[in-house]
Amino acid sequence: MSPDNRPLQEFSEQKIGEYIKKHLGEWLVEIGPTKPSVVYEIELRERMVRLEEELRHQRELIREGFERMDQRFGTVDKRFESVDKRFETMDKRFQAMQEQMDKRFEAMQEQIDKRFEAMDKRFEAMQEQMDKRFEAMDKRFEAMDKRFEAMQEHMDKRFDAMLQQMDNRFEAMQIQMDKRFEAVDKRFEVVDKRFETMDKRFDAMTKRIDRFMIWTTGIAVSATIAVTSILRLLPAN
Repeated sequence: MSPDNRPLQEFSEQKIGEYIKKHLGEWLVEIGPTKPSVVYEIELRERMVRLEEELRHQRELIREGFERMDQRFGTVDKRFESVDKRFETMDKRFQAMQEQMDKRFEAMQEQIDKRFEAMDKRFEAMQEQMDKRFEAMDKRFEAMDKRFEAMQEHMDKRFDAMLQQMDNRFEAMQIQMDKRFEAVDKRFEVVDKRFETMDKRFDAMTKRIDRFMIWTTGIAVSATIAVTSILRLLPAN
């Protein structure tokens, strides 16, 4: 294919017609009146033939392109159909799984409800037993409270009697202790009197001893004076 006809492959039929209309005048001017009309007609026919061939070739290429596009779209449609079928099968599987899961959850819910009902019945029975036991315990505690009240009254009476007896005993002991302390005071008074008499006796004895000491010292002094005077009167040998 010549280089002048290569750009025609890139145009469609409409663009090729517009291109011919625009450049036909230029081509006629380039040919000019110098060329004979026969040669001019031959060249025009050759160019028209070439244009028709190029147009046919372009049409064939366009048809082939559309056919290929149709084939590709067909393959894409088939792929989408297969994907749709896969999604349909997956949806069916998920629906089946969902139904199975729903059935299982319903069965589990029924079992759980039955278990909770049984547990509620057990708790009710246990609650009734506990209420009865608490009632019996309350009655026992009431009886014990009455017994403790009676025992408390009896113990209070006993403690009052014991306190009264102890008060009487302490009063008697206090009287006895007072009497004993009075007797002890009297004894201490007697002892004090005895000590006073003894003090008087000791005073008299000390006076006598003092007089005796004065008398003995006087005798001793007079004796020593007499002895010394006698010794002085005696002649010396």
